Amino acid sequence: MATNKVNMLAGKLYLAGGGELARDHKKSRMLTRLFNNSTEEQLGYRVELIKELFRSTGESLHIEPPFRCDYGCNITIGNNFYANYDCIIIDVAPVTIGSNVLFGPRVGVYTAGHPIDAEVRNTMLEFGKPITIGNNVWVGANTVINPGVNIGNNVIIGSGAVVTKDIPDNVIAVGNPCKVLRTITDEDKQHWETLKNEYYRDIEID
Repeated sequence: MATNKVNMLAGKLYLAGGGELARDHKKSRMLTRLFNNSTEEQLGYRVELIKELFRSTGESLHIEPPFRCDYGCNITIGNNFYANYDCIIIDVAPVTIGSNVLFGPRVGVYTAGHPIDAEVRNTMLEFGKPITIGNNVWVGANTVINPGVNIGNNVIIGSGAVVTKDIPDNVIAVGNPCKVLRTITDEDKQHWETLKNEYYRDIEID
């Protein structure tokens, strides 16, 4: 017989709140409470808490409080992850985030889904679909990423987007529903390389 946790992670219908899920959720609540109540002098402690909370992380990460998640143990992130204020990750299914990923304020990553049929939905059965975000991705403020979405590598998601379908590599995508606006080009790279070189040439280190 499958457990609710096994069904949850398999994308099948399950009921939240059973024994193992309740224990995982309680641990998540404790660790996020400690994280959100920490101070700016405790950056190392914050990293320790997130590493205990998440399934796995890269070496460099920074999340601005407040942060919320359901379980944490279903979240995997790569190196150099940054999430600004009010990030929410509902991880009833696996959430996999690559390296060099930036989240603006109030980004929501939601794997949870509920039955369309009201009678089944009212039984409190639910399900989840995994979300994957590639490497070198910038997600703008107030973006919503819906269940089952895959976002490719080297992608920019514009502020306020509602991402309901997969986004390919090397694009800027915006809107509700989120759609590809244009491809990121070699001209973009050259322009920003020039500005970077000017910065390092002219800046006075303080």
